[in-house]
Amino acid sequence: MNKGHFTGQGVLLPALFACSLGAAQAQETAAGEAPAAQLTANASVVSQYVSRGVRQTWGKPAAQAGVDYVHPSGWSAGTWASTISDRFVEKGTVEWDLYGGYGGAVGDIGYSVLAYYYKYPGAVISATGTKFDYAELSFGLTYKMAYAKYNRTVTRDFFGITNARGTGYLDVGVNPELGNGWTLNLHAGDGRVAGAGNDIWNWRDAKAGVTKTLGGGWSASAALTRAWGKTDIYKTYTTGMPNGAGIVEYSNVAKATFVVAVTRTF
Repeated sequence: MNKGHFTGQGVLLPALFACSLGAAQAQETAAGEAPAAQLTANASVVSQYVSRGVRQTWGKPAAQAGVDYVHPSGWSAGTWASTISDRFVEKGTVEWDLYGGYGGAVGDIGYSVLAYYYKYPGAVISATGTKFDYAELSFGLTYKMAYAKYNRTVTRDFFGITNARGTGYLDVGVNPELGNGWTLNLHAGDGRVAGAGNDIWNWRDAKAGVTKTLGGGWSASAALTRAWGKTDIYKTYTTGMPNGAGIVEYSNVAKATFVVAVTRTF
């Protein structure tokens, strides 16, 4: 299972807020000079990649980067990638996300409708031939410092789980500013995997952390995150494939994890 970048929420809220921001700027300059489209890029180094409460890099660091384009009309598109571990995704070393959609704002309320496609080049479950690629539709709302976002899987499979169309993930949180460049980041998530027998993968997760703006496009963040599975399947997670020493590795990918990150935005 997967999704929702930890560093944005990483993952994910850049596009959600970018859509609302683009529409708000369009409203503010409607009577004056036409606003310009925005193209931004970002790069991060994180102590490990955690997505929706689940550890994706087997306890090791990750490199991440993305590009976002926002048009003043509210349309946006972007791409984002992160290194991952083949201990977590069989034969996978990279997660590559593509997304785009529309967002706007009515007063303090922002809204967005986005499509996401998550690709894992070369990753496949050897026993079944199932790939890990999948797609979601995302519906988001923001109100001042608070947000709510619901992602729903529209492909047949979800992250290597077959016949899981209709899988849903609810992401809610608040990001209040604390002053002097500090922002508090609070998040709670609930994932329900669709399909007969697939509910063994259901999970919930939470995160509490802070982000500090450092100037010059730099920022740093730190957070404690963890997940709770409906069953113990995440506590003894394995791909079933032996490592270079011929040993099948297991890990508790849902356990509480402290993550730090440094990000540069261009």
